[in-house]
Amino acid sequence: MTQIPKVILRDGQEVPVIKFGTVHIKGQVGKLAILEAIKNGYRSIDTSTNYHNEGIVGQALRESGIPRSEFIITSKLPGMFHKYDDALLSIQEQLARLGLTYMDEYLIHWPNPKDGLYVEAWQALVDAQKLGFIKTIGVSNFEKEHLDNIIKETGIIPAVNQIEMSPYFNNDKLHAYHQELGISSEAWSPTGRHISDVKENETLEKLAKKYGKSTTQVILRWNYQRGVINVVKASQSAHQRENAAIFDFELSEEDMKTIFDLDKGEEGRIEGQNPHEYHEYE
Repeated sequence: MTQIPKVILRDGQEVPVIKFGTVHIKGQVGKLAILEAIKNGYRSIDTSTNYHNEGIVGQALRESGIPRSEFIITSKLPGMFHKYDDALLSIQEQLARLGLTYMDEYLIHWPNPKDGLYVEAWQALVDAQKLGFIKTIGVSNFEKEHLDNIIKETGIIPAVNQIEMSPYFNNDKLHAYHQELGISSEAWSPTGRHISDVKENETLEKLAKKYGKSTTQVILRWNYQRGVINVVKASQSAHQRENAAIFDFELSEEDMKTIFDLDKGEEGRIEGQNPHEYHEYE
């Protein structure tokens, strides 16, 4: 079982540098995959109301036999609940589905800027944290403008921003801004799911051969070396172990740059989901 290193967020909470992502993991098969991930050393589990699996995530935690205090559980606020009162009620319902009294990390899933309610939603998270429902509050898919607005209106800087980050869309400018503010970057789908061909990229395959690793491991190591927390999903035990086995090698500065050079800008987004335009509800 791999010991996954931890980092300390701006609010003092210590979290693993690799999260187990649960998008598309559902039902009994999904629960077994989560239990297997826990056996393989994962203690940070990432879910969302819109993944429709909070119930089985909570069930897996209870069946694991591992104390609750050892887990970092993340969930997210869907766009349909951005109004202040709706957000507070949603958080309580999500806790009930998970079977938990608090969440370790809670994020606004998307800013949905055309609705103009994300500042109101952020204030709800600030207050939910004061009420003890959440330990760490953060956001997801927020651009600089969205971050500036919530900080200006509330004075509270998010501890994390979970954003799209992969070799084809490295999002390095936003990551640099996070570092200025002390926000930790989390990368969702860093290996492109099954939509992008990034894992079959010839340059990455050459680097994988050089280091005796898989292209997935090279990508995750690249993110790790740039100070990014990876959120990565794998249903099979072998892939779960592979994703966690990135701490016994180091990419050279030259090879780091080579991966950065694969960036395609906006064209590199997996599904073209630009947070200035994309709206998420279900």
